[in-house]
Amino acid sequence: MPASSSRDSLAGAGWQDQEPGNYRELMPKRVKNLFWLNPSTLWKARNGPLASMFGDPTGETRGRWVRAQIERGATDEDLIVRRDDPDTFSFLLIGDTGEGDDPQYAVVPGLLQAGAGTRYAVLCSDVLYPVGHANEYGTKYFRPYRDYPAPIYPIPGNHDWYDGLVGFMRVFCRAPALPTSPRPRPLSRAWWRGLLWAAPDVPDDALLDEARRMRPAPQQQDAVPAPYWAMDTGPLRIIGIDTGLLGDIDREQGAWLRRVAQGPRPKILVTGSPIYVDGEHHPCAIEGGGTVDEIVRDPAHHFVAAIGGDIHNYQHYPVDVDGRRIEYVVSGGGGAFMHATHTIPRVAVGGVTEDDFRCYPMRGDSLVFYSRLYGRRLRLRRLFDLTPDEAAAVVAARLGTTPVRTSSARVTLRTRFVASVLGVASRPGRTRRMRLPVRKTLTHVLSPGSATYSPPFFKNFLRLDVSPTGIRVRCFAATGLRAQELDPPVEDEFTIHLTDATAGDRAHADTDTDMDADTDTD
Repeated sequence: MPASSSRDSLAGAGWQDQEPGNYRELMPKRVKNLFWLNPSTLWKARNGPLASMFGDPTGETRGRWVRAQIERGATDEDLIVRRDDPDTFSFLLIGDTGEGDDPQYAVVPGLLQAGAGTRYAVLCSDVLYPVGHANEYGTKYFRPYRDYPAPIYPIPGNHDWYDGLVGFMRVFCRAPALPTSPRPRPLSRAWWRGLLWAAPDVPDDALLDEARRMRPAPQQQDAVPAPYWAMDTGPLRIIGIDTGLLGDIDREQGAWLRRVAQGPRPKILVTGSPIYVDGEHHPCAIEGGGTVDEIVRDPAHHFVAAIGGDIHNYQHYPVDVDGRRIEYVVSGGGGAFMHATHTIPRVAVGGVTEDDFRCYPMRGDSLVFYSRLYGRRLRLRRLFDLTPDEAAAVVAARLGTTPVRTSSARVTLRTRFVASVLGVASRPGRTRRMRLPVRKTLTHVLSPGSATYSPPFFKNFLRLDVSPTGIRVRCFAATGLRAQELDPPVEDEFTIHLTDATAGDRAHADTDTDMDADTDTD
């Protein structure tokens, strides 16, 4: 019998008293919790705001990394990882992992349990927080996944770029440091940016060698050719793109993406910046013109899914594109602080309605999490603390939906106040009374400062079971509680039909596959 999920019961969500998990046995004896509102942490992560104000150097630096890899013979221009997988196999996908504290390690027992028999994992965005320094990979990457017996293929997120991608390239590409770039023209934007730009730490190779010994088996060895890559695996091609600091891609990477997207092989895009997220469409600009989503939607390219990290929860948007379904997914709940879902308005985007949409945690559970957090911090528990039933009821009332879990709670003036203060949207067309402008603030400012170190954590990871005709996708929950460690609950499940992705194009397979041959509703 399947484990009870948050959609079934309070116990499945982790709200009822339960035995804590054993994940802390995996952790180092001393762990420094990451506090995002600490001025020191913000200063270390200053390159993102500087790129927004004075120009983003990511594209130029990324091009230098890729060219250096090709010139030293580490890869060719196609940047393809070729695996010898059968037509039927399974793999994991986990996103936004490495804070190195309780929420990250709490994911691991369930991941090992539900991931038994998988051939590899894909790590989608932000391998390390707050800055991707190479010298922190021991406790934030190698130690947590030391017992996962297969390789892990990552793409970087914006936090991995805060050190110029030096740590990521040294760990996963074995790349030496880049030569020093020419000095910018005095008083130019780049010159002003350079005055405050954070330089990367120098990797300690002895420390890294010691860390690598935690994943020593030949079948565990992780390697990608560059910060973006394609992988031919069984009947699929997985394409991982690097969206850098600001969520777009450079001209050179855009040309490469158009090239590797050719051919009838079904494809999954993995990206650091999701295309559909929080009820909005973000197509991801390409320098020089066009967008990533235009490439994904082109029927000649046969994309069946686009999965992004960066936002630390799970969201699923099944989008109809000219009679074909493309599954757009956010899967960034792999270990970092939780981004709220209760701030997501009633969904009506890309033809996806609220009835089609799924998220984890459900909006009501997200509201409970934040109401209790701010009740404690403001010492106003009697005002702010909501029960799961109260939160589900007030979210449903404001959005005009029906609670997934049965609830008899009444919507009161107090619960409406808390929902308004914490950013729950009103249904379309309804007069807003006292809703404070906290939706974007909660996502970008308050969520990073809202990490907690006791369950439930509302983390997630994906397991994808591939066959020649379809891909079964399951979103598993990780709460930090023992019951969910032993039997991780499924919070969402859907099937991608691969036969639909290639219908009508098999006659052109010989001419189009030169590269392939070489190669909740709440």
